[in-house]
Amino acid sequence: MSFRVCGRTGCVFHHMCYMVFTSCPQCAGEENWVDSRTIYVGHREPPPGAEAYIPQRYPDNRIVSSKYTFWNFIPKNLFEQFRRVANFYFLIIFLVQLIIDTPTSPVTSGLPLFFVITVTAIKQGYEDWLRHKADNAMNQCPVHFIQHGKLVRKQSRKLRVGDIVMVKEDETFPCDLIFLSSNRGDGTCHVTTASLDGESSHKTHYAVQDTKGFHTEEDIGGLHATIECEQPQPDLYKFVGRINVYSDLNDPVVRPLGSENLLLRGATLKNTEKIFGVAIYTGMETKMALNYQSKSQKRSAVEKSMNAFLIVYLCILISKALINTVLKYVWQSEPFRDEPWYNQKTESERQRNLFLRAFTDFLAFMVLFNYIIPVSMYVTVEMQKFLGSYFITWDEDMFDEETGEGPLVNTSDLNEELGQVEYIFTDKTGTLTENNMEFKECCIEGHVYVPHVICNGQVLPESSGIDMIDSSPSVNGREREELFFRALCLCHTVQVKDDDSVDGPRKSPDGGKSCVYISSSPDEVALVEGVQRLGFTYLRLKDNYMEVLNRENHVERFELLEILSFDSVRRRMSVIVKSATGEIYLFCKGADSSIFPRVIEGKVDQIRARVERNAVEGLRTLCVAYKRLIQEEYEGICKLLQAAKVALQDREKKLAEAYEQIEKDLILLGATAVEDRLQEKAADTIEALQKAGIKVWVLTGDKMETAAATCYACKLFRRNTQLLELTTKRIEEQSLHDVLFELSKTVLRHSGSLTRDNLSGLSADMQDYGLIIDGAALSLIMKPREDGSSSNYRELFLEICRSCSAVLCCRMAPLQKAQIVKLIKFSKEHPITLAVGDGANDVSMILEAHVGIGVIGKEGRQAARNSDYAIPKFKHLKKMLLVHGHFYYIRISELVQYFFYKNVCFIFPQFLYQFFCGFSQQTLYDTAYLTLYNISFTSLPILLYSLMEQHIGIDVLKRDPTLYRDVAKNALLRWRVFIYWTLLGLFDALVFFFGAYFMFENTTVTSNGQIFGNWTFGTLVFTVMVFTVTLKLALDTHYWTWINHFVIWGSLLFYVVFSLLWGGVIWPFLNYQRMYYVFIQMLSSGPAWLAIVLLVTISLLPDVLKKVLCRQLWPTATERVQRGVKHKAPVQATQSSDGPLLKDLLRRPRRS
Repeated sequence: MSFRVCGRTGCVFHHMCYMVFTSCPQCAGEENWVDSRTIYVGHREPPPGAEAYIPQRYPDNRIVSSKYTFWNFIPKNLFEQFRRVANFYFLIIFLVQLIIDTPTSPVTSGLPLFFVITVTAIKQGYEDWLRHKADNAMNQCPVHFIQHGKLVRKQSRKLRVGDIVMVKEDETFPCDLIFLSSNRGDGTCHVTTASLDGESSHKTHYAVQDTKGFHTEEDIGGLHATIECEQPQPDLYKFVGRINVYSDLNDPVVRPLGSENLLLRGATLKNTEKIFGVAIYTGMETKMALNYQSKSQKRSAVEKSMNAFLIVYLCILISKALINTVLKYVWQSEPFRDEPWYNQKTESERQRNLFLRAFTDFLAFMVLFNYIIPVSMYVTVEMQKFLGSYFITWDEDMFDEETGEGPLVNTSDLNEELGQVEYIFTDKTGTLTENNMEFKECCIEGHVYVPHVICNGQVLPESSGIDMIDSSPSVNGREREELFFRALCLCHTVQVKDDDSVDGPRKSPDGGKSCVYISSSPDEVALVEGVQRLGFTYLRLKDNYMEVLNRENHVERFELLEILSFDSVRRRMSVIVKSATGEIYLFCKGADSSIFPRVIEGKVDQIRARVERNAVEGLRTLCVAYKRLIQEEYEGICKLLQAAKVALQDREKKLAEAYEQIEKDLILLGATAVEDRLQEKAADTIEALQKAGIKVWVLTGDKMETAAATCYACKLFRRNTQLLELTTKRIEEQSLHDVLFELSKTVLRHSGSLTRDNLSGLSADMQDYGLIIDGAALSLIMKPREDGSSSNYRELFLEICRSCSAVLCCRMAPLQKAQIVKLIKFSKEHPITLAVGDGANDVSMILEAHVGIGVIGKEGRQAARNSDYAIPKFKHLKKMLLVHGHFYYIRISELVQYFFYKNVCFIFPQFLYQFFCGFSQQTLYDTAYLTLYNISFTSLPILLYSLMEQHIGIDVLKRDPTLYRDVAKNALLRWRVFIYWTLLGLFDALVFFFGAYFMFENTTVTSNGQIFGNWTFGTLVFTVMVFTVTLKLALDTHYWTWINHFVIWGSLLFYVVFSLLWGGVIWPFLNYQRMYYVFIQMLSSGPAWLAIVLLVTISLLPDVLKKVLCRQLWPTATERVQRGVKHKAPVQATQSSDGPLLKDLLRRPRRS
């Protein structure tokens, strides 16, 4: 069917790109188009009088995945790095040191900042260089295209929109192409999109109907056509366009273009010798390039705590600077203190404004104390997250031998969040179940058919089907039965794959039964294979004819007229076919909720009863219906569909409206039941997660009975769980308000439920409740009421959910899944949420949750690509959370608290020192010590601790999931713990300073009569501090390996060796030699040795006593287990299945 397009010369409204299209005032009936583009195939102008030729400018086919160029790397990278608050803060401090006279050298701030900036820049520069290299390799690939009817070769980057390209078998498409023709007679080609969405199955794409006969370069070079399509969109599965094909003097033929005609860049041509296509999106406008864009940034609870602690320390820093500034002027208010005889001021200094002097002094004190803000903490945290993520990818327990897949880490920013999860939202099909469908039975007008029924242990020969209820159907029933089987053979999008070429001779009818079926939906394959065992075999689709082998071994041919594709909103699909006798049928299959309301005839009650029974047993059910169409009806349907298909704006909406009109007044034929088995250890995993205090919700599109049966099978619901229903059926009987209040009374009846901890999981001594809600009921709860009081319903719903041990949400649309996650995520407790799913319909909830996990399943890799982490099977979630998540959180929380602690120890003595030097901003430590404290002396031990620490064995963590509760709700980074670490740092600083002070007060002379000076005093304080903070970490370490020993004792040795060299040599590049011989002189004094040993011991004592007392009197579950493990198996303490000694990890190859 052709459509007349506007043919007035000069009517250019329809062909301007990047502009809003308005209707030509003299062309009635044309729609308003927004954001479309016109492509001239082969750059050929349309015939005279057809339309105005307006050449367009589009980007070339260059792919640019790199962030920087040679010229903008330094400014752009610096700009990005200084957007970080800590880096910017240290830059300001460094500039202040340069501008005003400060007590410390600019080197002390500049060198650590330079180190951090340089390391980050080198890392990012190297990564970008690799991207440049990959881009160049891709952009210089040779491509064949048609020019003046001849085949020409040029580089991929030189392709332009409108070029006609030839792609051969096993080649990758160089840009997004509209499929014009192939060497196959039926105008199809097979494509794999593994590099785009991970799906390795062959997908069939269809050439434009009017160009599929152009097989040679000359034919395709003479094509006269224009394509109108939408501007580039990142959605891989959506495309809207139309092609106008011009013949001699006739009106142009208009054909709709959809995703089935679009060949995407990155996909690979398979089982097809060659194809021709026209480039419509090139370079950075291809769908693959548009999908490079990163997802919204997620921030972990630890990062938020870290920023809060940083603000506290910034306030402490400002307070210290203010106190010292005020006290300085109080001190100098007395005569002669402002101008001692040895340091008289110049005239210009005397005349300086008091407020300006005070502000300058305030800045100088800020510089002096700025080391309390740990700039190196950010770099250490980044390194810890990046290197720590390899523990997941290296974990052989999480490698699936069956699929050959291992876990993937798409972002390392959320590692510690895996140890904080309070709610898990999981999909059912393909996540809890295997998504490996097996056809169990079908029910046709009350008669049940089970393929290959086993009788007395023998499979009945040639058993096409056994009626399990009553006698065989009547003649009319026999006709309906065969119609049902034909419907299953025809209503699908299954491809047939066998050893014979599609265009060559076919197998014999019997041989046809050995065909391999391929489909993006496992349900469809199961149904086609199931009906094959009942006597009807789908053979193939050729030249738009579907071939079916019936029970009499006769091949029936049906012309495929239309496919009304499946979508998750309609939950059904239809085909319109024409039989050899000329009868036109519409066959429709879908969920019972979407078929029953459209049925006007058939044994609805019997079939509904069987569907409900199968659903209770956990089987997936589909209903099948049909109607006969007369020629006039079919022509009306054609016009309706064509009008919707060629629309460029709101095409999906118009198609949905058309489908709604077509799929009605159906006759019910029967229903099918397919089994989807539970994944291995899914029940054990859910049980362990619930014991860990995590609430598990199942969000599925399945019907309630099927989903509830699965929930019982995977132990989400127990036999003693009282199920509460919040479903459409119940709301129809009572109002939503009454149902919610009734449920609320039920769950809150026991006062214990109110005081029970939200994370308590299952409890043996109180009633467990399980809630079932469906999508329609959720819509009513989320829908704002006229008086604007929807929040009341939401709060009531949340209160009910909190009191339930498990929740099942069925009949959920993808966006509703995300709504549920968002509702819990932003509830008043702000719990950490995790979403896990395997299909494209789970992407929205995966992106919404704090942590998104994709299961690398059979529904493609859309979920895995959009997730933060990907795992091969649901069972791997147990180790990922209970072991890896637990360890990540323990490690990073110690890292953060330790960094703040060691910086308090570092700077508080400097603060105290000002009281003894007249607030003159004199530094306590030498410049080298100030600079290297965080970079060298104390950095490696904590980094290694944060990578290797295992405070408890892996097997114990897997065996006892309740230990997960010890770290729940950010337990180790609460304010109470933070204050303890800060006070411990203050106590240690007081011990360092006053211990050294009192020792110097009584022993100021060495054995050779020399007097100790202020640099010796500062060096003694610094030495005690370095030993204390390093040994504090050693005391906190439970999991010792040779590398821990090497780094901890090596750091102390490095400090001693550095100090000996720094003070033992006169360095010519220094303009001062104040540290010469200081360290050696200090070590030559016996009292100094005594002071070091004594002060380190006193500093560590309170922490040791606190740990001993708390472990004895108020032990946590973890500490009790640690004590038990040490008593039982001290020998095994250094061995664990997480392994990982670093030498083992370095030897172990990473799985790609």
